[in-house]
Amino acid sequence: MSALSWITVVSLAAWCWLLLGQGFFWRTDVRLPPRREPEAWPSVCVVVPARDEAAVLPESLPSLLAQEYPGRAEVFLVDDGSTDGTGELARELSRRHGGLPLTVGSPGEPPTGWTGKLWAVRHGIGLARARDPEYLLLTDADIAHAPDSLRTLVAAARAGGFDVVSQMARLRVESVWERLVVPAFVYFFAQLYPFRWIGRRGSRTAAAAGGCVLLRTGTAEKARIPDAIRQAVIDDVALARAVKGAGGHVWLGLADRVDSVRPYPRLHDLWRMVSRSAYAQLRHNPLLLLGTVAGLALVYLVPPAAVAVGAAAGATATAVTGAVAWAVMAGTYLPMLRYYRQPLWLAPLLPFTALLYLLMTVDSAVQHYRGRGAAWKGRTYARPDAVPDEG
Repeated sequence: MSALSWITVVSLAAWCWLLLGQGFFWRTDVRLPPRREPEAWPSVCVVVPARDEAAVLPESLPSLLAQEYPGRAEVFLVDDGSTDGTGELARELSRRHGGLPLTVGSPGEPPTGWTGKLWAVRHGIGLARARDPEYLLLTDADIAHAPDSLRTLVAAARAGGFDVVSQMARLRVESVWERLVVPAFVYFFAQLYPFRWIGRRGSRTAAAAGGCVLLRTGTAEKARIPDAIRQAVIDDVALARAVKGAGGHVWLGLADRVDSVRPYPRLHDLWRMVSRSAYAQLRHNPLLLLGTVAGLALVYLVPPAAVAVGAAAGATATAVTGAVAWAVMAGTYLPMLRYYRQPLWLAPLLPFTALLYLLMTVDSAVQHYRGRGAAWKGRTYARPDAVPDEG
């Protein structure tokens, strides 16, 4: 057998293992767990960090203010140094739509060692502390919630004894590039952090989706959130790890009626979204970067390459092995495409999308070593302890 044939066999073996041994990550049936409504509804404070979010607030904030929650609930929007009138727009939307009480605060610039978003979250939690809530809902400014979203989150948390209940909001898929890249983003995330493993007591796998995190206040204090994760660029995963480290129980699944309204119409927009934190995910480790590139190539790029090279060279066994691996890959992607209501013919294009993610990851590392680091709304973090660079 040629070297390519052996590599193709290894790729197929990897896909057989991913299919059956990685927590059935490819299934999309992990939704809010069974729940029952409590006799007494606990109080909840909603914390929304917002930096230059005037473009999306008209679609997202009214959905929070309109929550049909039987208990006491209040919204705290933290205007993190916006220059587009985010804070005043939030107040105007509250006056116009009514609903839950809204408080708009401003934390000032983050000190050394804090990311801007987590500094804003800290300020929002500080404002909420005066209300002594039993739960905090941490949600991004681009997330629109169905009217019963808060109610179902709390009911699931109480029924399951969860300290964190998080839903991965359904991202927008309207442009050509969104259709090609966005479902794969969630697919790859679930491959790294299988949802079934996250919700299992005793499992070390921990993750959350920052757009929608219901957090028990007592657990947040025990885990020292957000202070313990103040440098984290990927704050949702860091939050879940801190909670599990403090003995908490975490649940994460796909959302049915929690949606991101933020558009990513161009490849450039999606590229920035992914490359912003890809190398941070690898802990800025060159060896992990090399391993990731090699792994992506082996798992996603070898099967179509084997089909093409095998067919051209008359190596039927190599071509067939590559085709089987490619078919397994596409089959595992179909449920995510159905969840996003996308055409199923996109499944065989997953190797091309994986190549884009490989290049985004490499670009993230390049930006890091050029001193540009992770970027979020005009702030860059070249190192975990870097001072935010306003730009």
